[in-house]
Amino acid sequence: MYVQDKEAGIYRKLNLKQGSVEKISNKLTFWETGGLDRCWIAESASLQNRRLIEGNNMAFKNTHRAMVFPGQGSQYVGMGKKLAEHPVAKEVFQEVDDALGTPLFKLMCEGPEEELILTKNAQPALMANSLAVIRVIEAETRKKINELVDYVAGHSLGEYSALAATNAISLFDAAKLLRLRGESMQAAVPVGDGAMAALLGADMGVVTKLVNEASKIGICEIANDNAPGQIVISGEAKAVNGAINMSSDFGVRKAMSLPVSAPFHCSMMKPAAEVMAAALETTVINSPDIPLVANVSALVGSGDPSDIRKLLVEQVTSLVRWRETVLWLSKQNISTIIEIGAGKILSGMNKRIDKELISLSIADWNEIDEFLKKIESGE
Repeated sequence: MYVQDKEAGIYRKLNLKQGSVEKISNKLTFWETGGLDRCWIAESASLQNRRLIEGNNMAFKNTHRAMVFPGQGSQYVGMGKKLAEHPVAKEVFQEVDDALGTPLFKLMCEGPEEELILTKNAQPALMANSLAVIRVIEAETRKKINELVDYVAGHSLGEYSALAATNAISLFDAAKLLRLRGESMQAAVPVGDGAMAALLGADMGVVTKLVNEASKIGICEIANDNAPGQIVISGEAKAVNGAINMSSDFGVRKAMSLPVSAPFHCSMMKPAAEVMAAALETTVINSPDIPLVANVSALVGSGDPSDIRKLLVEQVTSLVRWRETVLWLSKQNISTIIEIGAGKILSGMNKRIDKELISLSIADWNEIDEFLKKIESGE
């Protein structure tokens, strides 16, 4: 579970897996009264597992950094190709191929683009690319992710990348889950029945009123609150198109249909949510090594595997609260947010949400080298 370190302004992972009720109660009381020196140390030389322990003068170093993982739309042909020259990255891509039983990495490198952008391919491909970047960074710094950042978050499918990066879900399972997620989301609604649209230049209050009016035509819901003035709606094609047509009457500066194959993050995805619930029930999930800010709540969850499963299922049909996620991170004294993987979409949105944040993107060797220099200089 996680407990809040009010002095440092962040959450810490507290190991309560073993011990009597009395011991657990004492440990929590000890924490609350400030009697516990706060630190995370390795239980093994590999730094794989971490837990809070008592100690003297062993304060945990707050990095003031968070890592975030992109969602669908960031993919491009050629992603990961040069990165695979590093043996650790190559291993990641091979493991994903093995999990899926298909040469996904070849598709990532060579295309064709119309195959890569298919939801069933784009989702595991983006996760694989992000995890390859993470593993290379860990190998080159000889540090695990929980030594480099204080929090993680992911946009939609990126939440699976964040969970895999923090050892909550294995890379093998993450690939299989995302392939299933992509297939079930596509199958949930016949092609042409659903639609999505981006609304620019309007806040949540305005868009909520617009969606309420469009809902008189059919299903129309807010899918993504990405950044100030950038909100995405989803639902039945007739209702979404109706919202586009009447958007100017509500003060929306621009409304445009998005080229998607299904209406993601709305109630029409309920069949996909049911498929994912069944798959997640049989998947081994651990508490993440560092706190993860969930899409559904824009808050750090308990870290309990059952809660993670619940949030991942809810995520399929729920609003992605990205703007609120970044604002929450900012309030935790996070000064730098690092986008891990293909594209720079999240970095652009993050700058719009909070201009004081330092936004970095890491996807290739040059960007990894720049990050390594910052780590070495103590930034």
